[in-house]
Amino acid sequence: MNKMPPSHAPTSPKLLDQLRDKLRLKHYSIRTEVQYVQWVRRFILFHDKRHPQEMGAGEVEAFLTHLAVSGRVAASTQNQALSALLFLYREVLEIDLPWLDNVVRAKRPARLPVVLTHNEIQAVLGRMTGAHGLMARLLYGTGMRLMECVRLRVKDVDFERAEILVRDGKGAKDRVTMLPQSLIPVLNEHIRHRRLLYEDDLAKDMAAVYLPDALERKYPKAATDWIWQYIFVAKSYSVDPRSGVERRHHMDEKLLQRAMKKAVLAAGVTKPATPHTLRHSFATHLLQAGYDIRTVQELLGHSDVATTMIYTHVLNKGGKGVISPLDHL
Repeated sequence: MNKMPPSHAPTSPKLLDQLRDKLRLKHYSIRTEVQYVQWVRRFILFHDKRHPQEMGAGEVEAFLTHLAVSGRVAASTQNQALSALLFLYREVLEIDLPWLDNVVRAKRPARLPVVLTHNEIQAVLGRMTGAHGLMARLLYGTGMRLMECVRLRVKDVDFERAEILVRDGKGAKDRVTMLPQSLIPVLNEHIRHRRLLYEDDLAKDMAAVYLPDALERKYPKAATDWIWQYIFVAKSYSVDPRSGVERRHHMDEKLLQRAMKKAVLAAGVTKPATPHTLRHSFATHLLQAGYDIRTVQELLGHSDVATTMIYTHVLNKGGKGVISPLDHL
């Protein structure tokens, strides 16, 4: 017979529930919530189930150093763990940790993004059909991130202006990008079929979708409105992990990742291309075509133009248009 853990146990639901509540209060995404809870749990187990209230900067440093040295994790992984623990101490336990100078940080590799040529793009996209093919073309044609495409709603597409409004992108920012003219009829047809599925869900009283922040309370009927529906949706209903409500959610991004991987293999492309590679290719090809880097920065939603500058290093002629002296012989 399993014994219930004592109420003071550091892994008891109470602390993790407090963490979840604070994350939701500050409107963190469900994915961030899952990762932060996982990192706090690992931190507690690493220190033999001691309560975080009894620990401080020294224990945080030891855990993060272990991840970098023994775990050999990526820099982004270690930074995520650090962010989770800082959030726990500052927002939940209300303890300000001193600067963690002694943490051995995982070295962030200076890698250039993977970019496909025009011929490789054609070969890959030519092997993707249906909703996955449409989504891949949107990623390359608009520069959207994977989850920005997956979370597109009907109201975010303006066919008349040929624009897509990307809402709540990275850094909680909105931005506008173009809707490729070649995709307008295809996307229109997809949305027409999506409307039929919506009407079927409406008849079953299953048309409600997740609304961000407090919109569901402010506008109780908005969740079933057509304009709030996801454009790319799952084939079946699922239970929302936060509300417990069963409804049709957006498509699982892993399905597009798998479809892309199959297409890359079928096309014989040897580069490790993923859906995010289409965004990198979008930016690089725009710069190759002579568009101003500030324009590309705005379309990508980068806060700093220095982030966009990375694509100048993967252009055929280099960042400054330099031609090799060998080619002048």
